Amino acid sequence: MDLKQFASALNQISEEKGISREKVLETIEMALAAAYKKEYGEKGQIVRAKFDPKTGDVEFFQIKIVVDESMLKPEDEEETSVKEVEGEEKKIRFNEERHIMIEEAKKAKKDAIIGDELEFPLETHEDFGRIAAQTAKQVIIQRIREAEREAVWNEYKDKEGELVSGIIQRIESNNIFIDLGKTVAIFPREEQVLSEKYFVGSRMKFYILTVNSDPKGPGIVLSRSHPKMISRLFELEVPEIGSGTVEIKAIAREAGNRTKIAVFSNEEGIDPVGSCVGQKGTRVTAVISELGNEKIDIIEWSEDSEIFVSNAMSPAKVTKIEIMPHRHTARVYVPEDQLSLAIGKAGQNVRLAAKLTGWKIDVAGATMTAENVKGGVGLEELEGVGEKTAQTLRDAGFKTPEDIANATIDDLMKVEGVGEKIAEKILESAKKLCG
Repeated sequence: MDLKQFASALNQISEEKGISREKVLETIEMALAAAYKKEYGEKGQIVRAKFDPKTGDVEFFQIKIVVDESMLKPEDEEETSVKEVEGEEKKIRFNEERHIMIEEAKKAKKDAIIGDELEFPLETHEDFGRIAAQTAKQVIIQRIREAEREAVWNEYKDKEGELVSGIIQRIESNNIFIDLGKTVAIFPREEQVLSEKYFVGSRMKFYILTVNSDPKGPGIVLSRSHPKMISRLFELEVPEIGSGTVEIKAIAREAGNRTKIAVFSNEEGIDPVGSCVGQKGTRVTAVISELGNEKIDIIEWSEDSEIFVSNAMSPAKVTKIEIMPHRHTARVYVPEDQLSLAIGKAGQNVRLAAKLTGWKIDVAGATMTAENVKGGVGLEELEGVGEKTAQTLRDAGFKTPEDIANATIDDLMKVEGVGEKIAEKILESAKKLCG
């Protein structure tokens, strides 16, 4: 083994793997010590190597630990007969290859104390042989990998929730692997955007979802569907958000289709919506472009629930709004020609508005919630009405809570399975819901 080759390899490994030069040097010394002990060492011996990267020279030392009589097991005592007692130090069996008595240690080092490690030079050998060289190689590879994992972990452990740029390295069934430069991260199926197409070699931005420590290497999980990716992209494009002048208060996202964000200005005179849109829409366009043309509605946040819900229904214009705190429901009225715009395709607009505001939103008699948006829902909101009863009521012609509120108990009792007490409870609940 040509030891002088290590000098040039030291800097190369440090630069390529992002590991400190000292860590690489420590790894090389451990490998050399392991190789020396494999070829020339004695059983129980502790060998330490000191490598000079400038000259390629190496020195080997035998390490002996300073002990005294109180630390040793009696020579005539069997190994298995000594039991550890809690709170007492474990006795050791003296081995002249790794221990030295305090009296002898003081001859080599006057100020030696119990527990010191003394170094004794060993004969230097540069030819380790094939087996020992293989041992050194294995130690170096293992230690370099460990140091590399540690370096990656230290770099990314505090970056959860941030954006990172990466190149798609390979695609395997449900997972995509992203080259981040110093490591490879995983981009799982559930964090991908269904409408996006991914190709090997493409560079994209990703949201760092989690960073986990793992024996096989740091597990970095990326996302492009997470709502917070939107806020991170706006932080890059809108200086006012980066400085804290404008704040993103809430985000509701259906990745790949549409997103609503609520923004607020912490300074008078600063238009939060205008700041995010940018001159001629340049800022929001940059975000939309990064997201594959996902639509983004930017609305102004307000502490006033009526104003906030009304803003959240954009692009539809709300003419009137009624807040029902006891049901945590907001009923909004829009011009008839804007009803479909207010509800949105498959209920998307009102669904996102509900997610954004946290309120159940009732548009023209169809109650829309963050969890359940489909035509004709709303009867399930009534007290005593389950899914089966709601369907029975619809089949009988009671499509909305308003239909029930305008009915009589006798009308409801004609519905199969609805008795007088249930009819009274349903009617009372409908009248409360409808104000």
